Amino acid sequence: MAGTLGAPADLLMRNLSGAQRLLYRVVGAPLAMAIVRAWWGMCRVVRVVGEEHAQAALADGPIVPVYWHQHTLFCVRFLLGLRARGLKLGFLISPSVDAELPVIVAERIGAQVVRGSSTHTGARALRDYYVALQQGISPAITPDGPSGPRFEFKPGAILLAQLSGRPMLPLAYHASRAWRTTAWDRFVIPWPGSRIVIAVGAPRYVPRGLDAAALARWQNEMAVELHELHRRARSALVQP
Repeated sequence: MAGTLGAPADLLMRNLSGAQRLLYRVVGAPLAMAIVRAWWGMCRVVRVVGEEHAQAALADGPIVPVYWHQHTLFCVRFLLGLRARGLKLGFLISPSVDAELPVIVAERIGAQVVRGSSTHTGARALRDYYVALQQGISPAITPDGPSGPRFEFKPGAILLAQLSGRPMLPLAYHASRAWRTTAWDRFVIPWPGSRIVIAVGAPRYVPRGLDAAALARWQNEMAVELHELHRRARSALVQP
């Protein structure tokens, strides 16, 4: 069931006027959802490489999906498609008033929302993510988010996997044609009519007792893994 963890919703909504709340729920959220769903519908996922890894990981409980921030659009679509297999997807969204629209959209698609910032409330976010996992929710993490540096795999997902004993599931995708924004992450927006390949890596279980050097090695290995998955998706797209 969709809901919110972290900071209380009434506290977060305190600075919103009634008119703003109504505008978000009646106009903003439906419009945003319509745009995203239309974009998903205008592109065609032609192949999922390694889908068996997701199925195997989910058979044992919740997971920690990880993908670069720029790959959010179609990695999220793939994950939402796993709801029939028991995936309950969760997202970390800023506790600021400005983030109320994405919160409403996430909740309407059936996702669990964790209110927090990995920049300013990292320890609290990690705690709330852990609670979410204990409730059977799979919190998706963009390890180079929320503001970069691009392709830097920060340690949060690794620490969460270590603490919870649940595996990270790495994901990437490639589009036959796409725009890349000028934002820090060079966010990928496939052109309408593009063909999409999604690549899923093997579940990665993190052992306990990592020292600083071992944690750094895991960060490097996971960054390499995400880049390799993108190359795999790109190669699969050009194959007959």
